[in-house]
Amino acid sequence: MSKKIFSGVQPTGNLHLGNYLGAIKNFVELNNQKDNECIFCVVDLHAITTKQEPKELKKNIRETAATFIASGIDPKKSIIFNQSMVPAHSEGAWILSCVSRIGWLNRMTQFKEKAGKDKEKASIGLYSYPVLMAADILLYDATHVPVGDDQKQHLELCRDIAQKFNNDFNAPGFLRFPEPLIQKEFSRIMSLKDGLKKMSKSDPSDLSRINLTDDKEQILNKIKKAKTDPLPMPSESNNLSQRPEVENLLGIYSSLVNQNLEKSMYEFDGKNFSEFKEKLSEILIEKIEPISKEIKKLLNDEKYLDGILLEGSQKADKIASKKIREIKELVGF
Repeated sequence: MSKKIFSGVQPTGNLHLGNYLGAIKNFVELNNQKDNECIFCVVDLHAITTKQEPKELKKNIRETAATFIASGIDPKKSIIFNQSMVPAHSEGAWILSCVSRIGWLNRMTQFKEKAGKDKEKASIGLYSYPVLMAADILLYDATHVPVGDDQKQHLELCRDIAQKFNNDFNAPGFLRFPEPLIQKEFSRIMSLKDGLKKMSKSDPSDLSRINLTDDKEQILNKIKKAKTDPLPMPSESNNLSQRPEVENLLGIYSSLVNQNLEKSMYEFDGKNFSEFKEKLSEILIEKIEPISKEIKKLLNDEKYLDGILLEGSQKADKIASKKIREIKELVGF
């Protein structure tokens, strides 16, 4: 059965291994499945919920598009565009925010995490961006949305908003309820220096992450210096939760070779960490180095990237503007 898939990535620069294994690798697989209709969005409106340097944002939008293409997403088969070039996203977000309820947004755990202790100083955009995310998805009648565990709550909110809109305007089935696509055999990617912290571009240490623009030497150096522990390689998973750094490295390896943790542990049972790290570096270089080279090549051709985003935005606008006209008609505009 064919799926209509929508997903987005924030253009905040320095996309890393966590972004690749958590989202982009999955996008490529979905793009390659014959009957899928895929729409991949560079969500630049979401990026400005926290202050961005304008020149840097422009550069990061191109870099995110380059990463999609370098990783294997075919812009002839899938739509690649940036959100701010399609006005329907902002219009849809406003209309749906008038349907959404403050109580629903107050339950969003990501706002509490991102706003921290002083939520009074957080922007309204940071508070209400799940409504924009709902508009992103609902404007394209998406049937499926690839989500990680931290986004499932937002997809549930999207479905609640769709149901309330349909009920309020007596339009059953008008806004489709999207289903989540959860990756199988995927481990959450943590910092190479601390297995209890998520891999992040904001970590001051570059050794904490594998950037998608890293070359062979950088990858080798980072894996060599990645934190482990003094115990031998584990042979079973029952005590892995007590060894977060080891669990993380095994998770990265398993995600790259598409196998479960148990199989990876069996593969390295009785071997030492240096052998495991050597093999992990080898597979990382094999997967990441070609992407890194292609990103750098594409970034030297801004005209090509801008052309891809313009063409993608025109295709996306055709779909989204039709839906927004129907929404306005129902609302009474």
